[in-house]
Amino acid sequence: MEGVRERGGSRTQRPWSVYRASTLELSNEMIGLALAGNSQDPDAPVLEFSVACADLLTPALDRKPNSFVSVSCTTPPQAFWTKHAQTEVIEGTSNPIFLSSIAFFQESDINQQTQVKVAVYDVKDRSQGTMYMLGSALFPVKELLQERSHRLQLELRSAENRRVGNITIAAWQMEDGADQRTAVGRLPDNLSGRTVLPVDESLAESMGARMKYASLFRDTLLRSVFGGTMSRMYRLPTTAGNHLRVLEQMAESVLSLNVPRQFVKLLLEEDAARVCELEELGELSPCWEGLRRQIVSQYQTIILGYQETVSDLNAYRGPSFKASSLKAERKLEFMSTNLHVQRMRAQDELGLEHTYDVVTVGAPAAHCRGFKNGGLRKLIQKFEEAKKHSAPSSSQSIVFIPQDVVRAKEIIAHVNTLKTQVGYYAERLSRAAKERSPGGLERTLAILADKTRQLVTVCDSKLLASAIQALNAARPEYIASKASPSADSQHVVLRNDQDTLLATWSGSSSRSSLHVDWHEEEWEKVWLNVDKCLECIIQRVDKLLQKERRPSLGGQDNTQSDLQGGASWKGEEKRAFWINPESTSQASSSSASPPPPPSSSSLPALSSAQEAYGCPGAEEAYPGEWSEALYPLLTTLTECVTMMSDKAKKSMVFLLMQDSAPTIAMDLSLQCRRDVVFCQTLTALICGFIIKLRNCLRDNGFLRQLYTIGLLAQFESLLSTYGEELAMLEDMSVGIMDLRNVTFKVTQATGSSAPDMLPIITGNRDGFNVRIPLPGTMFDALPREIQSGMLLRVRPVHFNVGINEQQTLAEKFGDTSLQETINMESLCRLNSYYEQFKEVLPEDCLPRSRSQTCLPELLRFLGQNVHARKNKNVDILWQAAEICRRLNGVRFTSCKSAKDRTAMSVTLEQCLILQHEHGMAPQVFTQALDCMRRVGTREGVIQKNLSGLLPVRDLRLDPGLLYSLPLLALSPNLLLVWIFLSVAYFLAKLRCS
Repeated sequence: MEGVRERGGSRTQRPWSVYRASTLELSNEMIGLALAGNSQDPDAPVLEFSVACADLLTPALDRKPNSFVSVSCTTPPQAFWTKHAQTEVIEGTSNPIFLSSIAFFQESDINQQTQVKVAVYDVKDRSQGTMYMLGSALFPVKELLQERSHRLQLELRSAENRRVGNITIAAWQMEDGADQRTAVGRLPDNLSGRTVLPVDESLAESMGARMKYASLFRDTLLRSVFGGTMSRMYRLPTTAGNHLRVLEQMAESVLSLNVPRQFVKLLLEEDAARVCELEELGELSPCWEGLRRQIVSQYQTIILGYQETVSDLNAYRGPSFKASSLKAERKLEFMSTNLHVQRMRAQDELGLEHTYDVVTVGAPAAHCRGFKNGGLRKLIQKFEEAKKHSAPSSSQSIVFIPQDVVRAKEIIAHVNTLKTQVGYYAERLSRAAKERSPGGLERTLAILADKTRQLVTVCDSKLLASAIQALNAARPEYIASKASPSADSQHVVLRNDQDTLLATWSGSSSRSSLHVDWHEEEWEKVWLNVDKCLECIIQRVDKLLQKERRPSLGGQDNTQSDLQGGASWKGEEKRAFWINPESTSQASSSSASPPPPPSSSSLPALSSAQEAYGCPGAEEAYPGEWSEALYPLLTTLTECVTMMSDKAKKSMVFLLMQDSAPTIAMDLSLQCRRDVVFCQTLTALICGFIIKLRNCLRDNGFLRQLYTIGLLAQFESLLSTYGEELAMLEDMSVGIMDLRNVTFKVTQATGSSAPDMLPIITGNRDGFNVRIPLPGTMFDALPREIQSGMLLRVRPVHFNVGINEQQTLAEKFGDTSLQETINMESLCRLNSYYEQFKEVLPEDCLPRSRSQTCLPELLRFLGQNVHARKNKNVDILWQAAEICRRLNGVRFTSCKSAKDRTAMSVTLEQCLILQHEHGMAPQVFTQALDCMRRVGTREGVIQKNLSGLLPVRDLRLDPGLLYSLPLLALSPNLLLVWIFLSVAYFLAKLRCS
């Protein structure tokens, strides 16, 4: 203990809140240090005191006051009072002890000359907001600092200067040792008829001694992502007779705007690329051309809308959160509603800090697009049914099953990726040859061969061959080569009814027009050429390396290799067909006939082919330059790969065009709604990932779990299954499940400024990747697997329990099947995640808990509650939240607007954590819960939504103004006076800030 005292005894870094005077008066040096703050804990207040009242008198002797304390301050030369904070309301007692303490944080503009006014109010009727001031008292900060016991006993005086009671001001001290005391500990033990445990007379170690957490105020990473932080302090008694210090914080995020800006730009690029792909299909017959024009027209409408959205988001200059009143605003539809991070820090009796974070957000939903036709789940079902009914029969068109459509998208993605990689490694091989690096040549050639063979394997597909045939059949020259049918015998019928576009062939010869016998040899020639080019490059590199290693035997080896190469070429002459890549548009209409002899335009390709297969003139022309010997072969390979990739991509685009044509309007409308919902969900996920990663940066167990099985993201929603909220729940559930296509990658930031720390989003609708830049010191702390760029997966689960009056209607007269389905699906995913965890990771990767219930038991209890048909079974939410915390997951809480129901859930969760994990006395559970709900940070969300989007950190609304709003409607004169005073109040606040 003596060692602990020595570490905590430094006076140069300890503010007043952690210093205990041992003399009657503080020296000037000590007073100067009083409000300096704590460099080890930037979130700690520079001054914190609790208040308690005694012997409060009310004019009506038949009732006891429902009191709260409002604290205002003024610092000379300021000539007016500024409201700083207020306590919770305690009902029915003349001797209230308030759990919420009054804290002045480091950004507070106070000094020793600051005057503090404490005013006690009596609330007659909470529902009506009627109250009056009982009395007030004044004291300077310097007086509290100089008081040896750091405790002031003041008389409360009414406006008529009558004594109406006493108030005690007791500054909190966090001192090492058992002799630390605070005046609040000697206050009465009875509060509103309930027994209250005495306040602890000793707190353990100094706060800064073991502080290892990320501050929302000062941390480089979090400060660039979060802002507008609000803080509240509480002192809560524990069952052990000690006191629990609780810091509650809430912050906005700049990602509310930053993520939508990036996301919509990516959607624009993807849709524009889709239009380009359709245009690059080349000339089509009139029937298919009409379909293409209609599809392109639909895409262009979407592109114009997204361009306007990007302009609106770039022009937006409001706060970094979207108020609930703007959730249906079209310009801001991609922004999350009321996105905040809620943090609770609890310091236990040992001085250890525990941090709990929850991301709160309005339910991700497309409010501006309405809910008349349901949400995404119902719309997806309708779309699938429409697609089935609109699909033409096999006798009318080429039919592709849904698996073919999925496979086509995969082929396009693989072809694009592999084509780029082949070009990249071909360039690297050329560079290694120029540098005459045998090792680099071998390594690069191995990678190039692997990527090229992967590309050939992807293109060796029957689906691809049939799609190429379908595209050839849609060419005008193909139609012209057949017997031209009359207008009556064959035509295309285009129908556009109920937002569906249908194209069908009619006529006796339609079957023969679309289902012709076609040999697949033409396409086989293309990818065989690529394979042959690769073999030639491998042989040439082998020759060069052999000649480098055994120059004396070079001539003999060359002769033998040439003979072997010529024999190989002759042996496979029947299967290899060299095609000029530049003449890719030449498609033979009658593939059964043998290919014509090469024309003069194909001579360069054939010349390259001859060189590739061991033409002796190649090495004689460039006897000493490896790069010149390989250049023709690499050029031929690149050209053949380009030709093969373009053919494959065009055929797959044509396949997708056929599949989407009948329901294109409904498809794109559904896609836009899904984009909006997903963007809101993605923004919340990125916020949760960043704050979780930063908090657990030195938690090796969590980091190992992160790169091994992925991040558990648990979404809790409180939406009813009735009316519009049912459609919101449908939207939200689809948006959460779409997060399975999101991966994270942690990189090192290129700079130290705030923009350098913002995440970067890449990808498309098939999968998005989010790069999280970290400062160099933080990045160095990560394990090697994450530093090397390993993609980190997301494992989302979603539990919903409706709790409002609309849910009562749904349970009695409606349908709760959607809620039951969502909870059962998420239970299966949660069980699967835990089973995977047990298979590959040890239990010590998980955080410790004081709970006596093990994780398997919690999962079993959760399963029982999910399958039990119990109305408003909130046990599901509590158990799912605890399992998430025990599994190192990230928590998200939502309701319609992330205000009232979300505040109730978050504050209840905080109190349950304090009681179960930190031993908060159960006697004060109800009072602590009421305190957090009435004066905690969640009240700030309501104030920000009521104050015209003015950040509460700059303009704190006086509750007295809000309570008087219903009365102002009765008198126009009072309304004018109130407006005038409110404007003056706001201007004064702006001037102070």
